[in-house]
Amino acid sequence: MAEFNILYWQAIPSLVEGKDDDGAHKIQLSERFQVLIDHVAMKSGLAGTDAYLDEWTRGQPEQRDGTAEDVAKAVAEELEAKFDDIRTAELAKL
Repeated sequence: MAEFNILYWQAIPSLVEGKDDDGAHKIQLSERFQVLIDHVAMKSGLAGTDAYLDEWTRGQPEQRDGTAEDVAKAVAEELEAKFDDIRTAELAKL
């Protein structure tokens, strides 16, 4: 059993971290997530400001069966598959 946590900028995921008794495993999501974060930040007037940094949060820890690495990979793959929906939802807010 491993615990995982997602790092978000606003509602946009950026990184998945899995933890178990053997340690932690982090997976940075693909560059397109960071491009989306930067775009939304610029359009919101938050790029390069302390307010930008204040928008980073960690989601609630959740648990899944598997190792930290396997869980982090699975969650990252799920988020990658949802990118278009995440992008559409975030751009609709602008």
